Amino acid sequence: MVDTKKQQQHYKNFSQFAPIKLTILALICGLALISCGKKDNPAAAQAGGAMPAMPVSVIELKATSVPISAEAVAQTEGAKEVEIRPRVGGILLKKLFEEGAPVKAGQAMFLIDPVPFQIALANAKAQLAQQQARVEQTQREAGRLDGLLASQSISKREADNASSDNSMARAGLASYEAGVREAQLNLSYTTVTSPLSGIAGRFEFSEGALVNANTSLLTKVSQISPIWVRFSLSDSELAQLGGHLSPARVKEVSLILADGSEYTQKGKLNFAASGIDPQLGTQQMRAVFDNADKALLPGQFVRVRVTTGTRDGVFLLPQTAVLTGDQGKFVFVAETGKDGKATAAIRPIKEGGWQGKDWVILSGLNAGDKVIADNLIKVRPGAEVAPHPLGEMPAMPAANQPATKPAATNKSTS
Repeated sequence: MVDTKKQQQHYKNFSQFAPIKLTILALICGLALISCGKKDNPAAAQAGGAMPAMPVSVIELKATSVPISAEAVAQTEGAKEVEIRPRVGGILLKKLFEEGAPVKAGQAMFLIDPVPFQIALANAKAQLAQQQARVEQTQREAGRLDGLLASQSISKREADNASSDNSMARAGLASYEAGVREAQLNLSYTTVTSPLSGIAGRFEFSEGALVNANTSLLTKVSQISPIWVRFSLSDSELAQLGGHLSPARVKEVSLILADGSEYTQKGKLNFAASGIDPQLGTQQMRAVFDNADKALLPGQFVRVRVTTGTRDGVFLLPQTAVLTGDQGKFVFVAETGKDGKATAAIRPIKEGGWQGKDWVILSGLNAGDKVIADNLIKVRPGAEVAPHPLGEMPAMPAANQPATKPAATNKSTS
């Protein structure tokens, strides 16, 4: 009776867990069948797990020559700049030029009230005439006394005094003559002229103002043809050009305007400091440019490019192809293995600055290398890549090409 109850309880427990056990058994059998299917078809298993080759654009390197040059910020200035100041003081009567207009050497620019100087000249001339009369009088007196001395009618002392008076009168005459010349010169200074040809600056005083001799700044005149450009280069820029510069070492100086265009005329270095400025750590230089069309004006900020020669056997790469790491700059190249597959490899490089928008590569690469220029974020060393020339569309993989449908055949019905 007891055994019968135990058998009934055992059957009851088995009936509760039987569906779960059957489900687990079915899953195990399914996994076994899948694994057997993969073993029977290894090509399908490999195709399902392998990563496709990443399409990348490459640049095939060709050696070229680039100029050895460096650029710096510069500022233009007149080859000659003169401050126009009056040599005599007085009331400024008239302005005889236009601000910002060209002026010629010797051209009248200002007129200072000449009347006081005309009066001073007339006074100097009157004093000169008076002294001339004094000279004539003392000369006659000395001649008359010389005759009396010969007849011993007067003493020697009287004759000597008359001769001395005549000499003093002549000395006074020379002084008055100098006074007349000074008065004439001061009168001429009332017309202020330009000492050189150039462009007139801003008028600093209004007409009717009182100006002081040698101190009041009336305006400025700048000679702009030729025009000078001042700039300086740092130690690193000088090292890039091969060391400290001199006019003999510089082959060409180009000017880049504010809009990015290059000035048509080439310049020439006409000054290079003999040492480095200890405060700025730069070598100061100056170039001269022809400016016959007056396209450049003093005070403009421009860029100057100094060229000392050419560098052969280098490569040019766009900015996107050059990366920076802990050890310096590097690029990825596509290398083809013995199996015909292309893989990405790292190449450390040494750059030599910019040439336009491209990096100049001095070493680390060889002619014919294929440098990867895009998808660099996804590229890893040793990863398989599918290179294609930069600017062209990548080739369609064979696996992705649609299969061609067989031509339909017409069946004639009998």
